[in-house]
Amino acid sequence: MNLRGKIIPWNQLTAWREAVRSSGRKLVATNGCFDILHAGHVTYLAAARDQGDALLVGLNSDTSIRDLKGSDRPINSEDDRALVLAALESVDGVCIFQERGAVRFLEAARPDIYVKGGDYTVDQLPPDELKAVRDGGGEIRVMPGVPGKSTTALLAKIARL
Repeated sequence: MNLRGKIIPWNQLTAWREAVRSSGRKLVATNGCFDILHAGHVTYLAAARDQGDALLVGLNSDTSIRDLKGSDRPINSEDDRALVLAALESVDGVCIFQERGAVRFLEAARPDIYVKGGDYTVDQLPPDELKAVRDGGGEIRVMPGVPGKSTTALLAKIARL
């Protein structure tokens, strides 16, 4: 499949999910901004993919990132970020969502496993996201981040140059 074929339009997400399910594959989903892709991201995405048979990345839109992180973000456009993610071998699909939170994305994707990265527990995740995953029959797993690898740290390093 060409990498643009891995970018799933919102209106085709449900059908894409059903194709994964009918093939008997276990779907892993995660989400985030993935603004400047770095070693922490690719390590995390490869580990998430290892949790199942296919990895779907929910990608925050440019508008939702501005709401979350401020007017100077994102650095890269949603189309560029989606294309870079789609180029990764570990990623089977990328779908851009418009909302700040991932609830609507999770309701549509209905992952078997929802993976989040970070230094917190499942119970510290947004309750509405937990409910969306559990209502869809999925389980939630938290994977630790890679120490010292973050977009914020990378941008701070660039600013010092």
